[in-house]
Amino acid sequence: MHLWHVVTVWLLAFGLAPASAAAEEPREAILAGGCFWCVEADFDAVPGVLETISGYIGGTLDHPTYENHKPGGHLQAVRVRFDPAVIDYRGIVDVFWRTIDVTDDGGQFCDRGNAYRAAVFVASEAERAMALASKRDAEAAFGAPFVTRILDATTFWPAEEFHQDYYLKHPIRYQVYRFGCGRDRRIREIWGDEAFMGLAKN
Repeated sequence: MHLWHVVTVWLLAFGLAPASAAAEEPREAILAGGCFWCVEADFDAVPGVLETISGYIGGTLDHPTYENHKPGGHLQAVRVRFDPAVIDYRGIVDVFWRTIDVTDDGGQFCDRGNAYRAAVFVASEAERAMALASKRDAEAAFGAPFVTRILDATTFWPAEEFHQDYYLKHPIRYQVYRFGCGRDRRIREIWGDEAFMGLAKN
């Protein structure tokens, strides 16, 4: 992560970063990082994030559901809507690497299979360039190449209401799941002080 992004995130966390002189329209990023409940919880804690929506992307079905998204080839993902006056697309991706296991392309943590593989989905060449630059710098900080993919965005299908804000609706179940899955232990193990675990309590 560039020093500028590190400083900005900390300044924003304490309400000290200056506001942009010109208001900009909210923008979006689509990120797959394993269980979408956890990705939502992580990014809801990022300053400048306005909304997170769990959903499915990358498969062959129209209107996939939780029951058929796996055989349909979809990944669980989250659409992150953010204020570019507070954090830019590059900053979102910088945070993303530090919420996942960048060494695992078979799923994430205890969740295995294609539906739980990590990826950044880009909607333009500008996003691809920023994602690739972020990946290169994060790999340098990490000390090894990532297996996490950068893919073209296809249709994002919002998940059922049951899955939206699951960590808020069912906090005890969510924490039991997250702890049991070993997500935070693994992120701390590979990222150390750079790990970002959002609203994790364990």
